[in-house]
Amino acid sequence: MSTTAPGATPRHYLMCEPTYYTVSYEINPWMHREQATDTPRAVDQWRRLRDVFVDLGHTIDLIDPVPGLPDMVYAANGATVVDGIVYSAKFRYPQRQPEGPLYEKWFADHGYVTHTAQRVNEGEGDMLVVGTVLLAGTGFRSERAAHAEAQEAFGHPVISLELVDPHYYHLDTALAVLSSSPSDPQIAYYPPAFSAGSQSVLRQLFPDAVIANGEDAAALGLNIVSDGQHVVHAPDARHLAAAVRERGYETIAVDTTELLKGGGGAKCCTLEIREPLS
Repeated sequence: MSTTAPGATPRHYLMCEPTYYTVSYEINPWMHREQATDTPRAVDQWRRLRDVFVDLGHTIDLIDPVPGLPDMVYAANGATVVDGIVYSAKFRYPQRQPEGPLYEKWFADHGYVTHTAQRVNEGEGDMLVVGTVLLAGTGFRSERAAHAEAQEAFGHPVISLELVDPHYYHLDTALAVLSSSPSDPQIAYYPPAFSAGSQSVLRQLFPDAVIANGEDAAALGLNIVSDGQHVVHAPDARHLAAAVRERGYETIAVDTTELLKGGGGAKCCTLEIREPLS
């Protein structure tokens, strides 16, 4: 397995501006209602993230934010899209449950084939495409049964991984895809976020993975967006950024600390639309 960056490929992302962002409830350990949030600052950080993607040559589509749904900004949770097929999200907590149908409707309105989830899952928050397989998290949000449902929808193998630390409640807070190339898949991850058995699976599948440390994880440093060459990350993930640069990737630090108050970073704000295979 290679340990060098394979090179950038153009990406297509769906994002949602945090017009109504706030922390009005607590459904993960990052959220504290007594901690003030600054919505204009969140919007500015989000726009900087979007502009970085545009400058890198990626395509950005937008879904309209809805009053009363402050977490819609975390677009990655809204669905999983593989080969142009959309597997909808079905959120665990009632505060976020209206988001799933809104995201599914956006895709249906734009001509995508959608599969309405029967099992609880939180989109790309817990399902990450690595080469020809999906790594799928469970333990806090997504049901293991959703992994089988996704496998039927996509026709790609789905590998279940057990999350054990509530601070890393979604897979995309504990594991990052550096390269999704089928010929050279590469990841980074934080081992203590996973059960012993899942750590063993990851070691076998990705023996050359970048290993994040506790400081990286605590900054949500693994909540990154990579196009195969450029890695957009939280500024405080210094060890991880250095390790990734050693592999030949270019790192771009983008401040998302206001959005971190809701438990999300760059990846949470970015839903990748993987178009149909030609």
